[in-house]
Amino acid sequence: MENHVSLDLMEFIERNILPRYAAFDKAHNMQHVTSVIKRSLEIARKTGADLNMSYTVAAYHDLGLSGPRAIHHLTSGKILAADIRLRRWFTPDQIKIMKEAVEDHRASASHAPRSIYGKIVAEADRDLDPMTVFRRTIQYGMSNYPEKSREEQWERFVEHMQNKYAEHGYIRLWMPHSPNEAKLKEIRQLINDPPRLREVFDHLFEEELLNR
Repeated sequence: MENHVSLDLMEFIERNILPRYAAFDKAHNMQHVTSVIKRSLEIARKTGADLNMSYTVAAYHDLGLSGPRAIHHLTSGKILAADIRLRRWFTPDQIKIMKEAVEDHRASASHAPRSIYGKIVAEADRDLDPMTVFRRTIQYGMSNYPEKSREEQWERFVEHMQNKYAEHGYIRLWMPHSPNEAKLKEIRQLINDPPRLREVFDHLFEEELLNR
């Protein structure tokens, strides 16, 4: 199996696909997709998965944010499946697997991804560095709800943390013994310490205000 991504595939995606992320919010911009690609390839090399498929799934995984966020994973899968240019590198069966992997990447998915490629992108998409998680949540709130006051942003932030990352939240990790397990534990410790969490929120919120 090749230990690198096809150069012409990489050139195609870097020219035609990745620039589309520039239109999305700070939590889903070019920096995000390139990080997901990097982590996907790291996991793929460890698991023996196809690098071209892993790279492509990661590159397309959030393109559906051009439409309604609630179904962006499904829209992203449709965008990948409909891109006839990918037939240059992949068989119909491979494209179907990649479409399903993109559909399965969402953190709130109630079922396990249907293939190793879905597990890879789902794990890579969960950058659970605590400060990154908190900052992205704040960035999303400021970008999408600019009318909210600081206190209202804080309330939204806490609600999101509880719903997604707390012990009974919906986030799931599908790769055993992942580094994300320890990071999720750190996030939960902070969630369970509201005064400290508020300190972190205020610090990051101020930084984002300065960077606007």
